[in-house]
Amino acid sequence: MPPPAVQNPIKMPPLRFRSLPLLAFTLIVALLAGGCGPKAESAAGKGAGKGKGKGGGAAPVLVGPVQRQKVPVVIDAIGAVEPIRNTAIRSQVTGILEKIAFTEGRDVKEGDLLFQIDPRPFRGALNAALAEQKKAQVQLENARAQVTRYQALTAEQMISKEQFQKIQDEARTAEAELQAADSRVSSATLQLEFSSIRAPISGRTGNLSVDEGDIVRANDAATLVSINQVSPIYVTFGVPQQYLAAINRYRASGSLAVRVTPPGIDEKAELGELSFVDNTVDSATGTIRLKATFKNADHRLWPGQFANVSVTLAEPEVLTVASAAIQTSQTGQHVYVVSAERLAELRPVVVERTYEGLAVITKGLKEGETVVIDGQLRVVPGRPVEIKQPASATGEAPTKAKSEKSKKAKDGAPEARPTTKA
Repeated sequence: MPPPAVQNPIKMPPLRFRSLPLLAFTLIVALLAGGCGPKAESAAGKGAGKGKGKGGGAAPVLVGPVQRQKVPVVIDAIGAVEPIRNTAIRSQVTGILEKIAFTEGRDVKEGDLLFQIDPRPFRGALNAALAEQKKAQVQLENARAQVTRYQALTAEQMISKEQFQKIQDEARTAEAELQAADSRVSSATLQLEFSSIRAPISGRTGNLSVDEGDIVRANDAATLVSINQVSPIYVTFGVPQQYLAAINRYRASGSLAVRVTPPGIDEKAELGELSFVDNTVDSATGTIRLKATFKNADHRLWPGQFANVSVTLAEPEVLTVASAAIQTSQTGQHVYVVSAERLAELRPVVVERTYEGLAVITKGLKEGETVVIDGQLRVVPGRPVEIKQPASATGEAPTKAKSEKSKKAKDGAPEARPTTKA
């Protein structure tokens, strides 16, 4: 019998359409595997080769020589500028200030008139004292004449000795009165001189505290003006007590030079000489007080000013290297010495002191050796180094700033200059 008919059969898609996603996925995986394998191997090989080359290369460094040169032994400190002489002007008499004969803040010389107090009362007192002096002189002359006259009468026994003694006493009293009158004249003369106040020293005047017409009083606590001697001048400073023995030792063989640099921009040092060492050490601070004298002809040092002080004890010839060559580790200080074969050697050293970018070496190096002064982080002891030259000595291209400067000059533009603010 024939099979029964199927109603509404379901149509299946062709086989090629069902297999398309699986085939596409297989092709993509094959392409990725074929393309990435060679590249990965190549990259890995290059990376391995690069690392191997870097580990065996010479370290680039800058070097400097070990040489002998004179390096001063210097003690640095902070000092204060002080006048050698300072005076506070006060009045010794009471009166009206009639005249101020100088300009405050200007230099005056010893003996110059500063203030004039009204002299009329003092001149009148002097005239009265002179009159009393003249009167006393007349009385003394009369008393002496009486003594001469009565002395002859006493010899002739015309008067008693008691009367003659009384006349002699009167003469001695007149002589004492004359001496008192002379003293009053001297005092009145001195008071008249005190009415003219003159400069006791040469120096620079300070701020005025009075005006013309004011009443000034004798022995008043307030000063009329002060005068400071500013040329020559002192600079006072303190150094730790451990330097005292060295200072005395070097000072015994000659004067010690002292340089002081006043505060300011581009200030140059003033040269002076150590002139004073205190006789005791300050127990509170453990320092010894010193003074240096400076000519200060240009008045660059000013009383009350702070300044940097350097005392030069000696200038011996010592073995030195650049301070940048010194490296510090747990075992102490060391440098890297470059041999003739350009191999690095770690060498322990003993540094005595440093001065202006130089390190004084007492042990570990010899004159003429070469040491690394830059690039120590890449140096391995026993490995080779490559000596480089500083940028300024290699003839390299100009920096960005120089290029811009040349470009502006070429274009005719004005050159920009740096400004410094005080």
